[in-house]
Amino acid sequence: MIFFRLLGRITCVVTILSLLSGCWSSREIEDLSLYVALGIDVGQETEFEKNIAEQGGRYPKLDNITATVQIAPGYSSSQKSEQSGSPASGKTSYSNERLSGDSLLQIFRQFALRRDRPLIGHHLKVIVISKDIAKKYGLDQLLDFVLRDNDIRPNCLVLISHHRAVDVLTSNDPSRIPAFYLTGITNNSYISNKILEPVSLAKLDAQMQSESSFLLQNVLNYNGEDKFSGGSIFDAKTKKFIGELSQTDLEALSWLRPNQKGGVIKTYSREGFTVIYEIKKKRTKIIPKVDGDNISFHVKAESEGWMMEDWRNPEKEEKGAYKDELEKDFAKLVEQQIKQMLYKLQHTYKVDVADFRDTIRIKYPKTWKKVKDHWDEIFAKVPITYEVKTRIVNPGSSTE
Repeated sequence: MIFFRLLGRITCVVTILSLLSGCWSSREIEDLSLYVALGIDVGQETEFEKNIAEQGGRYPKLDNITATVQIAPGYSSSQKSEQSGSPASGKTSYSNERLSGDSLLQIFRQFALRRDRPLIGHHLKVIVISKDIAKKYGLDQLLDFVLRDNDIRPNCLVLISHHRAVDVLTSNDPSRIPAFYLTGITNNSYISNKILEPVSLAKLDAQMQSESSFLLQNVLNYNGEDKFSGGSIFDAKTKKFIGELSQTDLEALSWLRPNQKGGVIKTYSREGFTVIYEIKKKRTKIIPKVDGDNISFHVKAESEGWMMEDWRNPEKEEKGAYKDELEKDFAKLVEQQIKQMLYKLQHTYKVDVADFRDTIRIKYPKTWKKVKDHWDEIFAKVPITYEVKTRIVNPGSSTE
């Protein structure tokens, strides 16, 4: 009896230990090359590729694109004993590697010929595409492999670089990994209406599949420093870059998008002093109207905010009338910005990236079926009216 009890306990222990033994097919993270960013530029052979080709290492390809993969952690050629990522060290927190070709998949497989560790895309954070390559090829072409690859997560961010994507993915601070830095900036949209809502790979795919024009965040770069500035417009049919909106245009666009919060409005008093209003709450409603074949929109936007800076410092008895005057000035400025932005969309680019289409699709589905195939052409001629109201609900902390 005691023997059978002991045998049962041993069997239980062995069974439990076998379940805790881990995954048999696991691979140590140190043995992998995790790339966290992908940059796509106009094709141009690197010096490495040119030299290898002279030695007979060429294979059949066209140099249509140059792909940059950012691998973290990475090390420079001069590895010292200092802490990785410190400015005095020869080490960096990442490494950028580039290859050219006419197929992203083939380029990725070529990395296997020069690295002892395979590239793994499970942790890809951001894809940066240069404006120049986006003029030549549609995003559906450039990202076809990325959208098909099961290794790449669909929530990675997509950005457009004003110049070369590789420059955006290069930092002058060796302790900073550009991929994480770029994704971190998108979290600031709650305090700045100059930052677009993040567009993930999955959301971009849905926009392209819906045959609608769309907008992606622009990134500028100088001397290893990046800055979000404006947005790039892509055509519904070709999926190619066709133009840009400025920072001021994005501020205006945020008033037409209910989900975008935050931001500031700057005006000047009659004496020329700077006055700043910070948006705390915003309510926006786009009202579509269909009368036969005629379509129109009316935009109602209201906001509550704080007076955060006033260089005039008005006298106490003037503040009631002064506050009313400023509220009208702020609203008038916003209306002017919206007017300028809509003029660009309707008359310069003739595309709807402000999502007016969604209100028609939801409220008038029968009308939408008739116009959806040529919506951008119709949108360019649709009359749009708007009214903006701003309220100063708090003067901020005061010493008076």
